[in-house]
Amino acid sequence: MKWIGAILGFFYMRFGGAILGFIIGSILDRIFSSSSKGGGGGFGKVFQEQKGEVSPGDFELNLLSLASLVIKADGKVTQKEMDYVRLYFVQAYGKERANATFRTFNEVIKDREISVPRICEYLRPKVRYEVRLQILHFLFNISNADGHVSEAELQVLLSISQNLRVAHSDFESIKAMFFKSADDAYKILEIEKSASDSEVKKAYRTMAKKYHPDKLQHMDQAYQKGAQEKFNKVQEAYERIQKERGL
Repeated sequence: MKWIGAILGFFYMRFGGAILGFIIGSILDRIFSSSSKGGGGGFGKVFQEQKGEVSPGDFELNLLSLASLVIKADGKVTQKEMDYVRLYFVQAYGKERANATFRTFNEVIKDREISVPRICEYLRPKVRYEVRLQILHFLFNISNADGHVSEAELQVLLSISQNLRVAHSDFESIKAMFFKSADDAYKILEIEKSASDSEVKKAYRTMAKKYHPDKLQHMDQAYQKGAQEKFNKVQEAYERIQKERGL
């Protein structure tokens, strides 16, 4: 197929067309080769390979970079925030691996300009949406480690959320888990206080499904713990509305 593609490409577009035809033909060769081996889903395999995945080391360094931006957002680096990040990484990756990540960050990345758009553009296509939600939840926990999420921290968190392409309703839902208000339970479920009882129940089912810990079974224990925290917040919010409405 690749040689046929090259010949046809040359015929219609000369040398540039020959190169393009060769590339397209190579892709088709791989697709049909995968299918002929009984693998089925040849197209899915090819495009999965092209999409790629982030390596554990790159993921950890980029996550730590985002954490550093949140910590420094308000101009104050508190020990509680630093301790939270260190404990999280140790729980997620073990002490030795966490220390190696911190060491690499301090030696290679710390003094360089850290760009939210660049990091998020790298991570976004390589991690599932549920993981992006967990990243945001982790960063909110850092900013809240000292008991308060400042406005400067909130703006950085919003920028990260937008660049990760997290839906604004999901951002507001996670934010409501850290900001107490009269209608925070409704915000967590992503509905208005005027929602009907049936709408409340439907929203609860949707959010419980979205934040169910089983969606992160492939991730380390710390991420599953974070998912469980969000899942619990959703349940607590629903129970508060049930009590308020006498459901």
